[in-house]
Amino acid sequence: MRAPKPIAAPAALALPLLLALAACLAFGCSDDRSGSATDATSAAPEAEATATSGGAAKPSSDRLVTYTEERAPCADYTPTRMPLFGDVHVHTSFSFDAAANTTGATPVDANRYARGEPIPFWPLDEEGRAAGRFAIDRPLDFLAVTDHGEFLGERRLCRTPGSPSYDTPYCETYRSDQRQGMAMLGAVITTETPARVAEICGEDGALCREWASEPWRRIIDAAEGAYDRSAACRFTSFVAYEYTGTPGTSNYHRNVLFRTNVVPDGPVSYVDAPIDSLLWKGLDAVCDRAEGCDYLTIPHNSNLANGRMGPYRGIEQTADARRAYAEKREDREPIMEIFQHKGGSECINGLSSILAEPDELCDLEQVRTIGRMKSRVTIDRLPDGSVEMGRVTEKIEECAEGAVGEYGMVGAGCVDETDFIRSNLLVGLEEAAELGANPVKLGMIGSTDTHAATPGAVLENDWRGHVTGESTPAERLEQGLLTSNIDGNPGGLAGVWAVENSRDAIFEAMQRREVFGTSGPRITPRFFAGWNLAADLCAAPDMVKRGYAEGVPMGGDLAGAPADAKPGFLLSAARDPQGGRLERLQLVKGWIDTAGRRHAKVLDVAGEVDPEAGVDLATAKPTGDAGHDTLCTVYRDEDFDPALPAYYYLRVVEEPSARWSVHDCLRLPEAERPAACTDSPYPPVIREMAWTSPVWYQP
Repeated sequence: MRAPKPIAAPAALALPLLLALAACLAFGCSDDRSGSATDATSAAPEAEATATSGGAAKPSSDRLVTYTEERAPCADYTPTRMPLFGDVHVHTSFSFDAAANTTGATPVDANRYARGEPIPFWPLDEEGRAAGRFAIDRPLDFLAVTDHGEFLGERRLCRTPGSPSYDTPYCETYRSDQRQGMAMLGAVITTETPARVAEICGEDGALCREWASEPWRRIIDAAEGAYDRSAACRFTSFVAYEYTGTPGTSNYHRNVLFRTNVVPDGPVSYVDAPIDSLLWKGLDAVCDRAEGCDYLTIPHNSNLANGRMGPYRGIEQTADARRAYAEKREDREPIMEIFQHKGGSECINGLSSILAEPDELCDLEQVRTIGRMKSRVTIDRLPDGSVEMGRVTEKIEECAEGAVGEYGMVGAGCVDETDFIRSNLLVGLEEAAELGANPVKLGMIGSTDTHAATPGAVLENDWRGHVTGESTPAERLEQGLLTSNIDGNPGGLAGVWAVENSRDAIFEAMQRREVFGTSGPRITPRFFAGWNLAADLCAAPDMVKRGYAEGVPMGGDLAGAPADAKPGFLLSAARDPQGGRLERLQLVKGWIDTAGRRHAKVLDVAGEVDPEAGVDLATAKPTGDAGHDTLCTVYRDEDFDPALPAYYYLRVVEEPSARWSVHDCLRLPEAERPAACTDSPYPPVIREMAWTSPVWYQP
């Protein structure tokens, strides 16, 4: 039992063939698309629902999606599923800490940006208005704007002349400075027992809940206005919000995403429900599946959690209570964010609880590494509600056994095994063996966490900032307030394998964990596991169809091991047509041995490292002509032991490219370049990546 911690490859192919090959990887390499997935644990229901406005859908046998809303079926549909790219972590001027407050960008603007339209952006003119315009390089397929649910009412009361709270001393101080106001509200959610500010909200908080209704309605309307319900299915937008818990200045955030426009009257926030089980309980009370309301929650970048993202916080430590928690989390929290603006959450080197070789790729945009000295901001709250800030420097260490840390949100504090998905998945395997339910059965996505209303703005060579203080190259290259500026990065993207681009199809892909994340590029990975996958499957014209028929896709369970069988894995990927070429495919395995020890290893299974590949830092251009447009292989785990629980996932690695900071340094005259251009804690050369959800094996 884990008790909760007390709170304290083929050769490179010609580029003109890439799109055809990507389609082949996505849909299968034959003209016949009539096949269907047969694995009950991973396939969507073989049903198309009659369009409804709520309540139970009426299934037929036509499609692998159940419609729960009124809409036209998508003309572009495939039972072997298509890759869709989106962003499900996006803030606008409706968020208390958003840089979009300077540009005025709203949820409507964020949806416009995701669809390819330019929106107001930095720089600001002399009157403080957005003088610039910014457009995404390529439209996204789907979007969830996730403004903070905690302070919609508070901000409206303090910013609306004539409101019941506008002239209070608190609101006057709040309005005096943007960063001061952000810190004042942020202090509310850094405690284990959050409470609304009585001076603004009244003793019972009712005034703030009442004043939150108007911005919440505008959030819903923005998603509805952007959603394409026609058969063209050009763009899908979800109603969503962020649940923003920051106890001990550690990350405990989650995004809440609703399946349709049938949603509660307002967000269930961290103030209402300060632990995850209470969040699900609160949402269940106001969002009933039987009445057409459905939701899932998505934990943020756990790399800044200081051990607080581990399971079982605040519940009884009986087997029954832990099992109920695990079953609830499997149902309502099937995926997590592996990469975003504040860094990567895949893995970290040096954990004493994991037996593994060092993995240099764990350091991609890693804001905390064990043994590193890290400067962090300090925030002290004064009696009048204002705050004072300073800085201290501390060494990053592992969390002590049975303890949690603090200050992860400012890039500091201790590191726990549950802060990173690779080690946290091993915690889940241990618990599943004891309970029969896995409290860490999480698929993987990426997102940006942009606070500038720019979803999908992930280009290293054209990053224009996500948060306040990142509007120019000079600003971005300095040290920021939080894990931002030189510590930050453009963020990642969420990928799903869905039969069509509709709310129901994407939501169901997330539910079954058939999703993947990238560090920015639109890499398309496929991952199947099975007991009898043919060694020559990569060459089969119906490769994907057979992958579904003979195995399970990413997010599935590999069950029923035959005697003496060794699992096989189909691993394939196509490069982003506008990104770098692929270097290699890696199979990541984690398992628990007979002595209860935790293990992880990374296997190169296709492609190779080219020692000639690199980056010319004087131009930020890649050197050499290495890499692949596509990679595919079938790998068999000859070390498999059917008595041991294990997980597997695919990691796709691009050839080396220049970090965003190199591009920004080159934009400045040499005499004006800050210290980060010559002495940065972050390598100037990176390897972009993609990660699939795992496949699990539990004896």
